[in-house]
Amino acid sequence: MENSLTYLMTNYASYNHWANKTLVAWLRTKPTELMTQDVTSSFPTIKQTLIHIYQTQRYWFSVIKKDTDFVSQSPDGPVEEVFQILVAQSEEMVQYIQEMTSENVQENNLVVNPWFECNYPNFEYIVQCMNHSTYHRGQVVTMGRILGITDAPMTDYNFYNVRGK
Repeated sequence: MENSLTYLMTNYASYNHWANKTLVAWLRTKPTELMTQDVTSSFPTIKQTLIHIYQTQRYWFSVIKKDTDFVSQSPDGPVEEVFQILVAQSEEMVQYIQEMTSENVQENNLVVNPWFECNYPNFEYIVQCMNHSTYHRGQVVTMGRILGITDAPMTDYNFYNVRGK
């Protein structure tokens, strides 16, 4: 079971990286101005939603790494820069999680911040991070539809397992 859990966490991180790359590749084919056009959603633009995904992935990655020097960053450059840092950060997570041992994946990790306190195994934080990114990728697809972009790619986890690897 330990090896299965470690495999799942590595696969889930790889899926997240693939899904972010797939989403970004799709968005790169669209007019740049659509990335900053206001749409009613959790965040007002696709770019800001992608920044939120990046920021949250960075936060949970710092938790998993037990990086106590984490400082929130909000990139304010062009859309292409946001695309690049999101994909690069996702890849960095994959590399780190691939190097985690079964013990690391299952090790409890105390999180104390202004919003909550918890002490869960690292695999719970990995799932939280990847699930959060999935949630907001879905919002990006919906925002795209509102903006007239109707050819979104399939980024489901099972699709990745069957065809994305």
